[in-house]
Amino acid sequence: MFGNWLKTTLLMSAIVALFGVIGAALCGASGMMIALLIATAMNVWAYWFSDSLVLRMYHAREVDDISAPDFYRMVRDLAQRANLPCPKIYIIDETQPNAFATGRNPQHAAVAATTGIIRLLSERELRGVMAHELAHIRNRDTLISTISATAAGAISVLANFALLFSGGQRSGERGVHPFIALLVMLFAPLAAMLIQMAISRTREFGADAGGAEISGEPLALASALEKIEHYARGLPLAAAEQHPETAQMMIINPLSGEGISNLFRTHPKTAERIARLQQIALSQ
Repeated sequence: MFGNWLKTTLLMSAIVALFGVIGAALCGASGMMIALLIATAMNVWAYWFSDSLVLRMYHAREVDDISAPDFYRMVRDLAQRANLPCPKIYIIDETQPNAFATGRNPQHAAVAATTGIIRLLSERELRGVMAHELAHIRNRDTLISTISATAAGAISVLANFALLFSGGQRSGERGVHPFIALLVMLFAPLAAMLIQMAISRTREFGADAGGAEISGEPLALASALEKIEHYARGLPLAAAEQHPETAQMMIINPLSGEGISNLFRTHPKTAERIARLQQIALSQ
């Protein structure tokens, strides 16, 4: 518990500091103060509302025991096994198989799964996936991942404004040097990505282990990961492509890009995750 609160505090501090650096680069001391105020306000807003923003990004629709009875009962039963309040349950109408959890604490949490994952996986495999997401809630990973996604998106937008500050100045007005603006535009999103990575890929291993414990079937979760990895590669997820900062929230990276994007992986290699789950099964 203390470790996750420490991570959250460090994350928020890093966000504030990065905003300050961007503001100082663009507008000097006054820009730094404005950026710090914006970052502080954004952290407060993200704590309370970032989960609902992410769900809207993915056009997720809430379901209940009438609109999706089997899926709803599955998540409710797993939540009971995990000694958690039943989270709000959402379905995303997308063919790519994927899922994520969000929310600031177990009392204000939500899980979301695509229609693609519900159709693709067997009941045992889907239980493993949703148990993985509930493990994220139990471990309190969701606040960290949601805030980092919101912050990374805001930093990228702020960095893109750098070019606006660098041009369009009237004669006699002092603007930002175009070279400085270009550096900010290029490196601020990279810094935001590194902050996300620093929150750590290890939380996926922890959620895999927790999901195996909650569902009682580590091999079913391993099989699910293998299927999702295979099918997700060829099925783009539009919201993730538009908001790549949210990719780290998913059980498997939903982005179709290759090359340099793989240098900054937000997830461990799926093969390693499967191997660890197989070891858990052997030890049972």
